[in-house]
Amino acid sequence: MVPAPVPVAVAPPVEDPYLWLEKIDDSKSLEWARDQNLRSKSALEAVPGFKEGQARVLAILDAKDKVPYAGKMGKYLYNFWRDGASPRGLWRRTSYADYATDKPKWETVIDVDALNKAESASWVWNGDACLYPKYERCLIFLSRGGGDSIVVREFNLAKKTWVDDGFKLPESKSSIAWKDDNTVFVSTNFGPGSMTNSGYPRLTKEWKRGTPLSAATTIFEGKDTDVDIAAARQWDHDRTHDVIGRGLSAFANETFLWDGKTATKIDKPDSADISFWDDQVLITLRKDWVLGGTTWPAGSLLAANERDYFAGGRAFTPLFTPTPTTSLNGVTTTKTKLYVQTLEDVRDGLVAWTRTGAGKARTWKWTKIPPPAGTSFSVGAWDGDENDDYWMFESGFLMPSTVSLVKNGKKIELKHAKARFDASGLEVTQHFVTSKDGTRVPYFMVGKKDMTLDGNNPAVIEGYGGFEISLTPTYSSLTGALWLERGGVYVVPNLRGGGEYGPKWHQAATKLNRQRVYEDFAAIAEDLIANKVTSPAKLGIMGGSNGGLLVGVMMTERPELFGAVVCEAPLLDMKRYSQLLAGASWMEEYGDPAVPGEWAAISKYSPYQNVHKETRYPPVLFTTSTRDDRVHPGHARKMAARMIEQGHDVLFYENIEGGHAGAADNGQRAFMSTLAYAFLWKQLGVHT
Repeated sequence: MVPAPVPVAVAPPVEDPYLWLEKIDDSKSLEWARDQNLRSKSALEAVPGFKEGQARVLAILDAKDKVPYAGKMGKYLYNFWRDGASPRGLWRRTSYADYATDKPKWETVIDVDALNKAESASWVWNGDACLYPKYERCLIFLSRGGGDSIVVREFNLAKKTWVDDGFKLPESKSSIAWKDDNTVFVSTNFGPGSMTNSGYPRLTKEWKRGTPLSAATTIFEGKDTDVDIAAARQWDHDRTHDVIGRGLSAFANETFLWDGKTATKIDKPDSADISFWDDQVLITLRKDWVLGGTTWPAGSLLAANERDYFAGGRAFTPLFTPTPTTSLNGVTTTKTKLYVQTLEDVRDGLVAWTRTGAGKARTWKWTKIPPPAGTSFSVGAWDGDENDDYWMFESGFLMPSTVSLVKNGKKIELKHAKARFDASGLEVTQHFVTSKDGTRVPYFMVGKKDMTLDGNNPAVIEGYGGFEISLTPTYSSLTGALWLERGGVYVVPNLRGGGEYGPKWHQAATKLNRQRVYEDFAAIAEDLIANKVTSPAKLGIMGGSNGGLLVGVMMTERPELFGAVVCEAPLLDMKRYSQLLAGASWMEEYGDPAVPGEWAAISKYSPYQNVHKETRYPPVLFTTSTRDDRVHPGHARKMAARMIEQGHDVLFYENIEGGHAGAADNGQRAFMSTLAYAFLWKQLGVHT
């Protein structure tokens, strides 16, 4: 009798053999990253022109004659400055009269390099919050290596000294804001159970000077599934509002007014944002709002009397309503005017709103302000409670930045940046393509006026396509010096998922409809190839963060279209993204991979799950940062490891510092930028 065969245990296939690379500071993971860094550094530093390019970029970033962008607080203009002598930077100030001169005299307030030396630290400046209206007390935010997590320290601006017994917070993803001289609103990591699934504070407290953080009084708690909770005091027209924001998702929130005892929820759509100006509430809509027989469309800006609104009245004045080609692009409030910035086919416009009359008879009046010719621009309040003056910041793909003060309606140019690359013979053109579903999608192209359309021009498309972020023309010294000057064509697409045509343009490509972003991008690539601007072997793509996901998808879905891919600080493993760092906060954008129907859509494009050994992909460079505490470095690490195992042409570089921006100072930024463009030079045949 033949005995029955003994069953052999077969180990189930390992779905993700590279989970160990998600351990950020694990010695094995870091050793792997260092090995890859050496390989990539060796390969790309050998590209002709690398050292010269890096030196050129560093000289641009460290130039003493850069435009010092500033903000007004009290009698001073404040600026944060980095150069070769101060790589981590100086927080400094000057008077308006001095700022308006060619060589302002700056007074140093905080020297971050000196602080690092004194503390043997690697702090990166993360901003400040100073107490209105005297601006004598400030909260200073510093991050370790450039991450989103910060430490907070109080600073006496009048004496230019740290407040030893002042408000301080240890490292965390925190929110802190002044209520008065002796009180702050604070949201931070208070211990177990105090953070959301997204890694942000779940509750906010009032904290009194001279008491320990543990004695702070809780004023509001959210849920684990919220994105975050934060509170702040808003000052406007000699009035204050204490506001608590509960982030339900990336694009939905509840807003509460805090009177010191009770948090009262403001009635509004969760998808809408609300703010206060003078005696008005301002509501910005992300979705249509039906009130009685009236439908206010998504993308509208509405104003209503605050007292009437809180009493239940819904009489609105529309300060902006969108059209198929226009969208709201920002609101700046001053003493008596609201400056409403718009986009029309990705071209900037500006309208000033004022009110006339008295009491309930007051009516709104608008004036169109002619935009500067041929530039993209933005505006910002100069001294909002005191006057109607405003900053104007102008820029263009080939036009260096200009900073002006518009005072009493007259534009006074204060600073004009020098050209950092040779733009002679170049031109900017705007084009429109038809995507797969018939949608008209715009893109900008920068290249030679007399370009030969033979398919032999090296070109790069740098895209984003997400989170309602608009890509408008702006001057990039680094792109100019490292790409345009070398004969490259530079393309910026305005994909669905962005905000170029308002919230509906964004929402058209979220969750189950995410594929539309990639169809838009592919249509632009195909248009460039069909018109013989370039060819697949000469066409590169690059993007960071959500843009890193974009180029990762394009590489895996349409590899035949591209000759090189630069994928920076990317999301790539969309099965696990919601479990990594801040990923849970983005589920309104991408969907929830734990929901079968949503994963069915995500799984079709998730790069990490759709890269295969037998497919021929274009060469790719992945970059990330160990200190990126927003998008987990494991995305780039795991994708690179999987593709290397499959035998593809892959380079990987992980900067230890830099956070989500990828660089903590100008030296690191110069190296990382040159690394990316040297890769494109090599793969696309650019003469250096």
